[in-house]
Amino acid sequence: MKINRDDVRNIAIIAHVDHGKTTLVDELLKQSGTFRENQEVAERVMDSNDIERERGITILSKNTAIHYKGTKINIIDTPGHADFGGEVERVLKMVDGVILVVDAFEGPMPQTKFVLMKALELNLHVIVCINKIDRPEARPEAVIDEVLELLMDLDASDEQLECPFVFASAKSGFAVKDLNDERVDMKPLFDTIIDYIPAPNGDPEANAQVLISTVDYNEFVGRIGVGKVDNGTLKLNQDVILCNAHDASKVKKVKIGKLYEFEGLSKVEVNEATVGSIVAISGIADLHIGDTLCGGDVPEPIEFQKISEPTIAMNFLVNDSPLAGQEGKFITSRHLRERLFKELNTDVSLRVEETETTECFKVSGRGELHLSVLIENMRREGYEFAVSKAEVLYKYDERGKKLEPMEIAYIDVPEEFSGTVIQKLSNRKGELQGMTPANSGGNVRLEFSIPSRGLIGFRNEFMTDTKGTGILNTIFDGYEPYKGDMQYRKLGSLIAFESGTTITYGLFNAQERGTLFIGPGEKVYAGMVVGQNPRTEDIEVNVCKTKHLSNTRSSGSDEALRLVPPRILSLEQSLEFIDTDELLEITPKSLRIRKKILDSTLRYRSKKN
Repeated sequence: MKINRDDVRNIAIIAHVDHGKTTLVDELLKQSGTFRENQEVAERVMDSNDIERERGITILSKNTAIHYKGTKINIIDTPGHADFGGEVERVLKMVDGVILVVDAFEGPMPQTKFVLMKALELNLHVIVCINKIDRPEARPEAVIDEVLELLMDLDASDEQLECPFVFASAKSGFAVKDLNDERVDMKPLFDTIIDYIPAPNGDPEANAQVLISTVDYNEFVGRIGVGKVDNGTLKLNQDVILCNAHDASKVKKVKIGKLYEFEGLSKVEVNEATVGSIVAISGIADLHIGDTLCGGDVPEPIEFQKISEPTIAMNFLVNDSPLAGQEGKFITSRHLRERLFKELNTDVSLRVEETETTECFKVSGRGELHLSVLIENMRREGYEFAVSKAEVLYKYDERGKKLEPMEIAYIDVPEEFSGTVIQKLSNRKGELQGMTPANSGGNVRLEFSIPSRGLIGFRNEFMTDTKGTGILNTIFDGYEPYKGDMQYRKLGSLIAFESGTTITYGLFNAQERGTLFIGPGEKVYAGMVVGQNPRTEDIEVNVCKTKHLSNTRSSGSDEALRLVPPRILSLEQSLEFIDTDELLEITPKSLRIRKKILDSTLRYRSKKN
């Protein structure tokens, strides 16, 4: 018999990037008494990964649990960036409701729409939390209307449209049900969760059923599967059957090595867990996302939501440049292969394929940010390798017609820059769908339908064109017929003519040709890209050239040569800059752009063929 487990609530916190999800979870943890009075707690405590802390974004969804009035509330903090949508999709299977966090000034943004649509499809209850109401330019009443319009656009049911609204400032640590209420603490939000989110439902007497929604990996215990107990009771050392709803051949007996529940920020070992509990299970080697663990003799796997397919791919290659192997710890194809396949343990949206050569692997992901985070992680771990330009993944319909992935781009820019942005995106096969005044003074919101490849390498150019004031958000919009060829980059490269160390005299002569990426005293090799040419063609420059001394000195020759400071490219900027005939060489210490063919004669010949 199915029962409601009233002492548990399972919720996910969803929102657009930067609307305050992680700060809100911090505050809920603090005010529920999870930490001791004198315990020092880092800000954005859930963003445990270095890259998450530096960039201020959540990349991996994380579980925590708090207690309020005798009820255990399991909370999942999810990523807000579109590239990590796969993380959000799968964790929603573990919860019965979501808190949708919306910025009181910006209102609902594109990623809000994506994650909310997934939540509504699963019939989850929604609590809307309008955050940052203490911002000077906050407009909470207008945002309520925008959220209700979004719910109507997404065909929400009547019950979902009746969702409660809570107004909060996660930073200041308060929430209120009415804007005129006294602003004290987070209790109104806690009470709304208990009253509105349904208790998990299941049959404790039935055979155990747990759908694995997330897989963590630990060097000591191996794979750790996280999921919700849908039915029955799971016990330590219990024999269960591992099966999968989408793979009938996967049926095998396994044993539960260790069983954990979440308490605050840590996992606590337990001997058993029943309906509604979110548990972590270790000791099962072949455990993957989407698998079901079943008790009894007849397995009943649970259907799992199909994860969105990757849309772009890059080649990861062994570094074979003249400077290879000098800075990295892991440099061979075996190292590269092991690391990429290890990433598949935890990242469900990633694909890794072997190619005809053992030196190269094709890695597909959900977007440039998704792949750049993987590259940054590998680089910090001591890997040295090269990557090619990101390319989109095409599909073909039954008639053999070529289809390409499309995105909807939402752009908020000051009106004076809108003409430039429209022109640039039109050149990249973008179609303007709408233009409306944005919610802040003098800004307009542009909505474009554009091929995914049209956005590759655009973000950097966009920030320059809008003097850093533009906001660009994109959301995947399915596949459409191929829109025709486009030129990615209008500018050429400055290429080092010979190997050596850069010298001020050579750089001084080269800087007249364009913008340099390197300064004096740096190692270069023939075929390495050292700068950008303002014209379309590539030019070879000799940055290692020294000044020949002679007996006669001309006046003014002893004056110091003045170099323009070089433009140092970040990882993202480098990935955007490289063209289809170039590679980005990545080491723990350096980023170098190079031509695929280093020899200038061979390069010239290959262009003619």
